[in-house]
Amino acid sequence: MADNKSSKSIGNSNTLVCIDSYIHGVMTGSFFNAGTGKREEFESAVEFLLKMQKVLEELKTPQSFNEMRHFIPPATIELSPSSDEEKHTGELATFSIRILFRQNASWQGSVMWLEGKQEESFRSVLELIILMHSALSSE
Repeated sequence: MADNKSSKSIGNSNTLVCIDSYIHGVMTGSFFNAGTGKREEFESAVEFLLKMQKVLEELKTPQSFNEMRHFIPPATIELSPSSDEEKHTGELATFSIRILFRQNASWQGSVMWLEGKQEESFRSVLELIILMHSALSSE
């Protein structure tokens, strides 16, 4: 017999990232993860990464292989509910990110640039940001 209480965490490691602007290397936009059903807005790569980490911790998938270290207690980031009517494409670019592992205090997975119809694997958050930058710079 199937257990439905774990359905929230299985298969929901895909996140749609919508980039609305990329000015002087600063990306702004939003991301949507079906596992939470929430849309998050961000105004920088750092804000994107912090909010994305919060969502991954909330979903507990993929499970982190180490505990995050902090200088001070982390700030609480409020997650806002999303409407099904909201668009899920960026004005400039849209990426589908699949995080398979969270090892060595980073993320590993694949990113698909939907407009460019290209997919690449990444071995770290830095490599993910560099791949996104290369797509955004070519626009």
